[in-house]
Amino acid sequence: MYRGEKQDIASQESDLKVYRHDNLKSQSGGGTTDFDYEHEGILFKKGKGFWKTNLQGMDRLAKSWRLGYPTPNSLAYVRFIDDFPVSPISDLWTDTQTGAFTDEKVYVVQTNTKVIERCLLMASDPGDLVLDPTCGSGTTAFVAEQWGRRWITIDTSRVSLALARARIMGARYQYYLLADSPEGQQKEAEVSRTTPSMSLSRRDIRQGFVYERVPHIMLNSITRNSEIDVIWNRFQEALDPLRDNLNAELRENWEEWEIPREAGKDWPESAKTAHAKWWEARIERQKEIDASIATKADQEFLYDKPYSDNSRVRVAGPFTVESLSPHRTLAMDQDDSLIDTTTASEGKHVPEGMGEADFAAMILENLRTSGVQQAHKEDRISFTSLNGWPGEFIAAEGRFMEGDTERKAGVLIGPEFGTVSRADLVAAAREAGDAGFDVLIACGFNFDAHSEEFSKLGRIQILKARMNPDLHMADELKNTGSGNLFVVFGEPDIEIEPVEGDKIQVRIKGVDVFHPQSGEITSSGPDGIACWFIDTDYNEESFFVRHAYFLGAADPYKSLKTTLKAEIDADAWATLNSDTSRPFPKPSSGRIAVKVINHLGDEVMKVFEVSKWN
Repeated sequence: MYRGEKQDIASQESDLKVYRHDNLKSQSGGGTTDFDYEHEGILFKKGKGFWKTNLQGMDRLAKSWRLGYPTPNSLAYVRFIDDFPVSPISDLWTDTQTGAFTDEKVYVVQTNTKVIERCLLMASDPGDLVLDPTCGSGTTAFVAEQWGRRWITIDTSRVSLALARARIMGARYQYYLLADSPEGQQKEAEVSRTTPSMSLSRRDIRQGFVYERVPHIMLNSITRNSEIDVIWNRFQEALDPLRDNLNAELRENWEEWEIPREAGKDWPESAKTAHAKWWEARIERQKEIDASIATKADQEFLYDKPYSDNSRVRVAGPFTVESLSPHRTLAMDQDDSLIDTTTASEGKHVPEGMGEADFAAMILENLRTSGVQQAHKEDRISFTSLNGWPGEFIAAEGRFMEGDTERKAGVLIGPEFGTVSRADLVAAAREAGDAGFDVLIACGFNFDAHSEEFSKLGRIQILKARMNPDLHMADELKNTGSGNLFVVFGEPDIEIEPVEGDKIQVRIKGVDVFHPQSGEITSSGPDGIACWFIDTDYNEESFFVRHAYFLGAADPYKSLKTTLKAEIDADAWATLNSDTSRPFPKPSSGRIAVKVINHLGDEVMKVFEVSKWN
C-alpha cells in the first residue's frame, strides 16, 4: 500500500478487499498436477508436493488475479474474506438475548420473537402447519403468519387468546416475493443471471420465496469455470493494443502485471489517456470475472432473508378463534384415562389431590360465593342458599330472589373433563320438574351443539352457565366471589330473511337474556355483541366461519388502521361492521349456525333450521 493511501485510508476502504494467502500444494497428485509454473515472470517449483489443480486451472487462477506470492519462492491461492461472507448458525445463539430494545412486552412470559423465528425456519417450510399448544401472547402464531406458515395455537386462558388475536390482527407484515409468481420468477432470473421461467405460476406458497443467496467460492469454483477464458479473451482484444500503445508512448516494455496503478505526473497526455483506458478496461474485466465466479460457484440460500416487495403491505390472512369443540367427547381424566360418562355427567369424579372434597363439592363452593353472571352486571343470580341435593342428575338446590318472590333452582354440574349433552339437559329438566324446581341451572365447561337449541322443557327454564376454565385449578384458585366463574350468555336473537335471487340473509337483533329479578327473557341488543360469525352451511360436525362481522361501540379496526397508516375503505368496512349479513345461498344441509361473542370473551352458538325456505 502506498504511503498516500495509508494516510487517507478512509477514502480507500470502498476499494479494498480483505484476503489471505491459502495453500496451493497437496501431498497427493501426479500427472496433470506435476509441473513448475511461471507467474508474473517468476518460476515457481512444485517442490516435493503437487499443485491442487492442473495447468488450465492455474491459468484461470492467474487470469482471475487469484495467485499471489508472499515470498518469491511460494505461490499461493488468494482467498478473499467475502468468498463466503456468512457462517453457519451454531447451537450458541448469542443474538437472541432479551434486552431493553427487543420486542415490546404484551404478556408476562412472552417469548423473544427471534428465538421462535429461528426454530420455525429451521424446522418448517412455507405452507407447513405449525402447532403451538401453549399460545400465551401468540408469538408462534405471529411469527408463523409472517413467514407464510399455517398455524394452530391453543390456550386455556381467554386473556391469552384475546391478546394473540389483537396482536395478529393489528400487525403489518412484509410481503415476500413468492417463487411461484410472475414477479418472483423475474426476480429469480435477475439474481441467478438466467432467463426468466415461462411456466404458468399459481402463487403456490409451498414453492417457497425468492431468497437472497451468497456464493460459496472455493478453489474449484475458479479452476473449473470455463467462462473465465471467454471473458479474458474478449477483453484482451482491447487490452493488448492499449498496452502496446502505452509502452510505445513511454518507451517501456511493461507486461500486464507491471503497469502502475497511478499515471506519472510527467507523462504526456497521450500516455495518460492510454493508461486510463487500459485500467478502465482492466477493472471492467475483473468485475466480469468476479461476477462469473460468484454466479458459477455453489450458492448458499439465506432462508431468513427472502426478497420483499416494499410497495405492498400485507396483513394477517383469515383465521378463526374457536372454543373447545361443542360436540360430544369422551370423558377423560388428567392422566388421559377414560372415566365413566354417567359418573362424569353427575360431577362425581374425584380429581387427584382434592382429597375427600370431590369435583361437585368444589364447584358448589365456588358457585355459592360467585353466583351466576348474566350478560348484564345487574343481572347476577345471587343464591340466598345452596345445598346439596340427592338427585340422579341434579346435584344441588339453590334459592334466589326474583323480585320479591323466592325461586328454587336445580343445579346440574357437568363433567370435569367432558361435555354437557342435550340428553343430560333433558333428563335433568325432567327431574327438576318432578322435584318442583322453577329453573334448571346447568353448569358445564362446554355444551354440545344440540344442547344450545334446548332452553326450556315445559315450565322449566334452562340456563346454561359456562364454567370458567380457572375452576380446573381448584386448590390454587382463591375463592373471593369476585370473578365471573359461572356465566350465562343467552341465545342469539336473530331473524332470517329471504332476499332477491333465492338467497337469505341473517339479521342479529341481540342476545336473549334471562333476568332473575323479573323472570323475563329480553334481547340485549347488538351493542352487547363484540363479534358474530355464520356458518352458512352447517354440517353438525364442525363450525366453519364463512361470514364474520364486528359490532360494538368501539372501532374494532382502529389499531389496524394505525398499523396500515391508511384509512380503510368505508364501504368495505361497512359490510363487516354490521348487524345484517351479506346475502348467501340457502344451505344444502338445511341448517346454519350462528356464533356470538360478547365483550367479555364469552361465546354461544346456536343452530337454526332454514329448510322451510327451500
